[in-house]
Amino acid sequence: MSKQPSPKFKDYTNTFFSQAEPLSAEKRNELILTYTPLIKYIAARLAARLPAQVSLDDLISCGIIGLIDAINKFDVSKNVQFKTYAEFRVKGAMLDELRALDWVPRSVRRKTTDLEKVYADIEKQMGRPATDEEVAKTMGLALDDFYKLLDETKSVSFMDIEFLRQKSMETSEPTLAETFAMDDRDPFTSLNLSQIRELLASAIAGLPEKEKLTVSLYYQEELTMKEIGEVLGYTESRISQMHSKAMLRLRAKLKKSLAS
Repeated sequence: MSKQPSPKFKDYTNTFFSQAEPLSAEKRNELILTYTPLIKYIAARLAARLPAQVSLDDLISCGIIGLIDAINKFDVSKNVQFKTYAEFRVKGAMLDELRALDWVPRSVRRKTTDLEKVYADIEKQMGRPATDEEVAKTMGLALDDFYKLLDETKSVSFMDIEFLRQKSMETSEPTLAETFAMDDRDPFTSLNLSQIRELLASAIAGLPEKEKLTVSLYYQEELTMKEIGEVLGYTESRISQMHSKAMLRLRAKLKKSLAS
């Protein structure tokens, strides 16, 4: 399957930018209108994985600010497509807003930490990835309640990935190994990106096959959860749970690697 991120959106660098003369006010306004659908696309992709209290309109508003920032700072002489640069700035503005909101309840973060610990403990004991049944039993939960817990904590793991992916793009092209993140309180924020990439490459390689494929299709091929479900033959909800389990395993593996 070939990668086709945001296929409906074209790059218009050569149409709007020139090294010979600055962007006129008329062209600037036209450029903003041209890339407004891209802002809505990025906002919708983020909002689909966030709680209902996070406003799509607020994300779009932040994205517009990010687009204007991209227009102001874009340097055509660096031989980078404006679309690529604009996506980075737009998503960065949205993620900055989400960080400022601090919308994740402490109880949900605590549950996420508890899940990470259980995954790490079982893997250490068994020498292999933990099964759903093993994690549910260890936590004293029925399997259905375990899946509900994954759904409750999915936003934390999803946004953690987006934060680090954005950070990695500040210095280099993102890779699959850069698609994992952590909040500012995590101890491994002090690691440099090359260390993170190496740790993640190893951790992703050790994921169960279906979870590894889910991560690849979502972050590398940029499919939606629904599209991944159609490819793998699962419901969108089950794909979301696979994604959450993958993220919990990766966080646990990173912390283990850091401790050693």
